[in-house]
Amino acid sequence: MSEPKSFMQSRIGLTTKQTLALAIIGAVLWFAAAVLLRTIGPNGAFQGNRHILLYALTIPATVPFIWLVQKLVGLANNRIAIGYSLATATALLLDGIAVAWFPALYGGDLPQVTNSAAAILWGAGVGMVLAFIMNREPTT
Repeated sequence: MSEPKSFMQSRIGLTTKQTLALAIIGAVLWFAAAVLLRTIGPNGAFQGNRHILLYALTIPATVPFIWLVQKLVGLANNRIAIGYSLATATALLLDGIAVAWFPALYGGDLPQVTNSAAAILWGAGVGMVLAFIMNREPTT
């Protein structure tokens, strides 16, 4: 007789351990991105062509994170999108809380805060699109 599936396994095909790991990874990646943006923002990362470059570089820079998340959590090839989406949801929830109640995390002035929050939103969207592209049926 097999063990009953956990709530998350029956809903989205992830174990409780995977779900918790993905939430933690999402929080860590969000915090790392927030600290990075706080650091590079005052150095002109959000000005002129650098802003475009930052957004463009987000695309290829996100792929290794998706692979890393897949390997760390042991996601099957057909669970990449759902797993990365769960991590991203965690990051977005934290981003919303930070912008509303802890904007100093992103920097001192309003343009720095809004640019940082927007870059995190962009990165979240890019990550989810790429995760859905990378999601595939398991090989037999």
